[in-house]
Parts: sequence; C-alpha cells; structure tokens
Amino acid sequence: MKRVAIILMGGQSRRMGQPKAWLPFGDETLLERIARILAKTTDHTIVVSALDQAVPKLSFPTTVVHDEQPDRGPLEGIQAGLRVAQNLGDVCYVSSCDVPLLEVKFVEKLFHLLSDEHDIVVPRDDKFFHPLAAVYRTCVLPTVEQLLKEDKRRPFFLFEQARTKIVPTSELRDVDPKLSSLRNLNTSEEYAAALQELGYDSTTR
Repeated sequence: MKRVAIILMGGQSRRMGQPKAWLPFGDETLLERIARILAKTTDHTIVVSALDQAVPKLSFPTTVVHDEQPDRGPLEGIQAGLRVAQNLGDVCYVSSCDVPLLEVKFVEKLFHLLSDEHDIVVPRDDKFFHPLAAVYRTCVLPTVEQLLKEDKRRPFFLFEQARTKIVPTSELRDVDPKLSSLRNLNTSEEYAAALQELGYDSTTR
C-alpha cells in the first residue's frame, strides 16, 4: 500500500496564543518536525490549513490544501486531505500538527494493524477516540462527505459507519510506553515542557 500523511493545521491556537505550526523546535518549526517524522514512514505529505493560515515550507514532497468551510472540526480537514490523498495513495495516517513527541513506531503499528477487514484503525482510551492519530483508507471519503452533508461533524459518526478497528491505547504502549504520540500542545506551559523533554533550551524560542 502506498502511504500518505495528512497533517491538520486547523484550530485557532487561542490557548497557546500563537500559531502552533510555527512554534520553534530547535532549527525547525513544529509543523516541519511532525512532517519530518511522518516522512520516515509515508510517501507523501498533505497539509490541511485554513484559508488564511500561513504554512511553513517543507523540504520534501508536500501538497497544501484548505478546508472548504471553516470551523467545522477535524472531519472537515480529514475530508480535504482525503480528496487529495485518493490520487496519491491507498491509506493515510492523519495527525494534528501539535504532537512533537510523535513516535514513528507508533505510526507504523497502526498501519500494520490495518487488515483487509477494516478501513480505519483508531486508538481509544477509556472513553475518547483519537481521530487525529489514526489510519484511514482513502475509500472512506464518500462516507465522510455524506456525514458532513448531514452536518454530522463528529468523527465518532464515521467510526460508527465505516469498518473500524478500535485499538485500546494500552495495546500501543509496547511501541510508545508513555503514549507520547498522543500528547498535544495546547498551552505555553505544555510547549515549554515538550522543549525540555526533547532537550531544547526554552529560553531561545
């Protein structure tokens, strides 16, 4: 299967106070970091941004697309990404742009868990799905489009209708013991903690 990475830049970063994609991590932006990690296990990168968002330049094959309608949640971004991805590959890993501790082994395991019986592989902890840390076949696009036409914006509706394999997060700790791949940055304090964990000097950002 040819693999594609879809990275959603959406959201207005209100709690962070500045665009997350542009946050410095060493000599690269956060978006560059996520894209570089995913490029190790995928063949092409698609970045989905809002129409007025500036997108950091990436140094490998990348397609930038925009949400058709703003502020409609992650399913809108997944739709935009899948529309491009269907011409580039068979299966996609969908990620947010604010997971600096993303592990390649985590992504690889989700790809390997995708069987012929399923079109989506999504992690779930006690009650919550992680739709922006999941694998989707491009063939789910018509279902996504129909759900959005019906204004059913929650990814749960997609998991309910598509052939979905739900993976308890406990089963992913063998490749990511702290489940760091699921750790989003929402505040400046979380950003500073991630910088420290990765060995970057937070005073230089």
